[in-house]
Amino acid sequence: MTDRDQAIAIAGQVEQALTELAAAAALGAGRVVVLGVSTSEVQGRHIGTSGATEIARDIYEGAMRVRERFGFETVWQCCEHLNRALVTERALAVARGWTVVSAVPVPKAGGSMAAYAYGQLAEPCLVEAVSADAGIDIGETMIGMHLRPVAVPVRPASRWIGEARVVMAYSRPKLIGGERAVYARPAAEAPPSGTCD
Repeated sequence: MTDRDQAIAIAGQVEQALTELAAAAALGAGRVVVLGVSTSEVQGRHIGTSGATEIARDIYEGAMRVRERFGFETVWQCCEHLNRALVTERALAVARGWTVVSAVPVPKAGGSMAAYAYGQLAEPCLVEAVSADAGIDIGETMIGMHLRPVAVPVRPASRWIGEARVVMAYSRPKLIGGERAVYARPAAEAPPSGTCD
């Protein structure tokens, strides 16, 4: 496989997986997706050992194609050397009230994926944490800390991007109220009247 064929394959794998996640989670405008990526794992190497900007570029390209179709926002998780902070546009961070932190991700401290994403944004910044609506983890980067509860796993048609294992999830509101609770109003029924005991 040539380098160009590999790039097309990786971008396509990301596009397919993220499209499946977007459909399962009904992602659209105003929703936030966190992406955690080990470009080392995509190459079949141990996480944190062989970062590759070219792989990051291919993953970013595939993700942006899906983002353009569905309209959701993306945030990119850094590695543990930056405490898994996230790369985002400053305007989004301000609009959401996220805590901005001071660092610029580079391949050896932040990771190749976060460093590449940072370089693509108009006014990038890092934020400490988010509560994303959905996420995709490429290479076991542990994105769970940035998902809203309750996380619902989504099993992709292909469990791999390159040589990296893929895990995806979206969040749903917590179900509250116990055995008497109703979680969806029947379509033909009028709103309930009266008070709760």
